[in-house]
Amino acid sequence: MIFVEINKKTLHIIEENLRATSFVEKSRLIRGEVTAVLSRLGHENKLFNIIFLDPPYLKDYEVSTLTGIIRYRLLEADGMVVVESSKGRHLPRKIEELILVRQEKYGDTLLSFYRYQ
Repeated sequence: MIFVEINKKTLHIIEENLRATSFVEKSRLIRGEVTAVLSRLGHENKLFNIIFLDPPYLKDYEVSTLTGIIRYRLLEADGMVVVESSKGRHLPRKIEELILVRQEKYGDTLLSFYRYQ
């Protein structure tokens, strides 16, 4: 598991949670801006079956992050990207090769599931 977070305080909380759940050895924490980290992971030839995005609500990071995942070929052919956003956010049905296959609402949260077409 790889966690990307720019905020030092939030990264520390993630680290504490990983320790509490005994996942520290199975995880990698990266402090940085997501676009730069996607590029770095692409150059490391990383491939993921599941990618979960939880960008700050109402900041319009979802599409640019999904585009970066495509650009750097980070998602396996049969993989899934799950995007968390506010329920009022309307995400595109298609972003290059990724298509929206499902959406689920939970309170004020919307989960959008993307796969390669």
